[in-house]
Amino acid sequence: MNRLANESSPYLLQHAHNPVNWYAWGEEALNLAREKDLPILVSIGYAACHWCHVMEHESFEDAAVAAFMNEHFINIKVDREERPDIDHIYMDAVQSMTGSGGWPLNVFLTPEGKPFYGGTYYPPKAAYNRPSWMDVLKSVAGGWSQKKDDIRAHADNMISHLEQSNAFGKRANDEDDLFSMDSLHKIAAEIMKNADRRLGGFGQAPKFPPTNSISYLLRYDYFFHDPEARAQALLSIDALLHGGIYDQLGGGLARYSTDAEWLVPHFEKMLYDQALFVGVLADAWQLTGQEKYRAAIDQTMAFMVREMQSPEGGFYAALDADSEGEEGKFYVWEWGEIEEVLGADAALAASWYGIEADGNWEGVNILTSRRDADSWLTEQGITAAQWAQKRASIQARLLERRAGRVRPGLDDKQLLSWNALMNAACSRAFAATGNERYRAMAVDNMAWMLNRFDDTKGGLLHTYKNGVAKFPGFLDDYVYLVQALILLQEITGNLDYLDQAARLTLRVIRDFSEKGNALFYYTPVGQRDIVVRKREIYDGAQPSGNAVMLSNLRYLAVVFDRPEWSEMAENMLLAMGKAIVRYPASFGLWAAELMGKQLGSAEIVVVGAEVDTLRKEILANFIPYRIVQSATRENRDFPLLRDKSPISDKKIYVCQDYTCHRPVATVIEMLDLIRPQKRVLTGGILAEMQ
Repeated sequence: MNRLANESSPYLLQHAHNPVNWYAWGEEALNLAREKDLPILVSIGYAACHWCHVMEHESFEDAAVAAFMNEHFINIKVDREERPDIDHIYMDAVQSMTGSGGWPLNVFLTPEGKPFYGGTYYPPKAAYNRPSWMDVLKSVAGGWSQKKDDIRAHADNMISHLEQSNAFGKRANDEDDLFSMDSLHKIAAEIMKNADRRLGGFGQAPKFPPTNSISYLLRYDYFFHDPEARAQALLSIDALLHGGIYDQLGGGLARYSTDAEWLVPHFEKMLYDQALFVGVLADAWQLTGQEKYRAAIDQTMAFMVREMQSPEGGFYAALDADSEGEEGKFYVWEWGEIEEVLGADAALAASWYGIEADGNWEGVNILTSRRDADSWLTEQGITAAQWAQKRASIQARLLERRAGRVRPGLDDKQLLSWNALMNAACSRAFAATGNERYRAMAVDNMAWMLNRFDDTKGGLLHTYKNGVAKFPGFLDDYVYLVQALILLQEITGNLDYLDQAARLTLRVIRDFSEKGNALFYYTPVGQRDIVVRKREIYDGAQPSGNAVMLSNLRYLAVVFDRPEWSEMAENMLLAMGKAIVRYPASFGLWAAELMGKQLGSAEIVVVGAEVDTLRKEILANFIPYRIVQSATRENRDFPLLRDKSPISDKKIYVCQDYTCHRPVATVIEMLDLIRPQKRVLTGGILAEMQ
């Protein structure tokens, strides 16, 4: 066993028995590299990463390869989810060097931690237009022994490049007319240019869950009544829901689809994907009332409780793609097994789930549910009620059989940022459905987070496992938690959550900002084990911490009457400028916040003894930009709650910039006050922009 046996990360523990003399990232390894003047190999991955497993088995378990690595390098393993700050820096470096990136990420550093060479997966023998891993090792080791000074100079240049590419945050030069309706139309048109109008989603394979683009289009349709935007958003949700990327039996969304048809997923299940998917499902249910969206919320939430929730109430990070050394083996089905389990119902199940005798993928079947329900029921000669009963029986039997298989590995570390995303999803699920279990989950999980990730000094920690939390919190940890606190306040009326949100926001401003720059660093001030302090601005698999901070500032500025926070939020948008408009696929949450800035947020206040009932009725509606506060009586500590008390049966106030309409008695009357003016784009988005 090597030093990784003392770590808690499941990814690091996977490598604890390698003959490679692995170190975890820390002073021991970094000091040793400087003392011996040896280059550092940093190998970065995560527990659910398929190609990380492949490279481990092919190379890191090979005694001869390990001996060479141990002689010529200080070898460090990093879990990118435990240390996303390190991953961000060296991923940027490798992308600058090679034009691409991914995991496993293998980067060679000078003893000072500066990158000079790197790549992703390397095979044991040269293949796929890639050199073998041993060829790479020998080349780098030889270069270090012969051209050390040149390598150090190259590494210094790379650090300068990373610092320069990270120098955004000043007011952009192209912000003219950023705050205009035209910007909102252009964003929608840009998103729709890449829309796959037949199969759903955007762009070509591989296809990732496009939750940011879906959210923008649904909000765009709400304000501008564009049927194309709405149709593409719902088509994309349906493509996820009915394709192989969604676990048709157990619920839960896989990381991405390897094909354009959404059939063949990369089978790992990440916590953040479930959280973001529940959010758009909640939007779809609120907008359409179609039962399939509510059912998908319930199935996904049930999956989370069953397979990804800890006994303490936290949520685990991920489920692996592999089991028994094969990707997806846990989830796929052979025709003979379907017949054995289902007997007389096999043909019916095959028709609904797209099962073929020879398999729909490499001789096996990935389940889908793409049939149009009405026409399929007519074809089968059964009613919807009969099929619901039969389907429940089929699913139960298949799940029982699947439960006997070797399960995929569980990454059981619990990350604050991802838990906060899931907490927000619980609040959104409750708001949309009114299911009390989801509100209770959010309340309990929040109490657990505030307890377990407290660093006892007013700050937050990042990761938790086996009773121990560690690593100072990153920007995402703080701002995702603030967002979750805001939403939890909306569904409970507990104003303490807002006080917590304000306290943490002040901490972010203190520790993550820089005078003269509108954007926030990913790492807190004073962190000393990184070579570059980065700002993360892109909305990728997870929303940009800066974009979430912007959203929080806009909301809390109103709640606490802090106009300086509103100004900070506006300056963040101005710093991004027209990049938001030109590249909305990369800046989806930024685009949504630009829309919110332009169109404003409804300020909704509910007071009186019936506050919980009215609040639930309000939150069940799709209201994209809103600030909701509620109390049984007037509360002068919060500007929106001052001078608010029930007038007869009138209990709901609708305000804008603290100026309120006369209170109304019903949610229907309230909706009439906030419903947007009808803005019709004749001919759809694209016609409007041509």
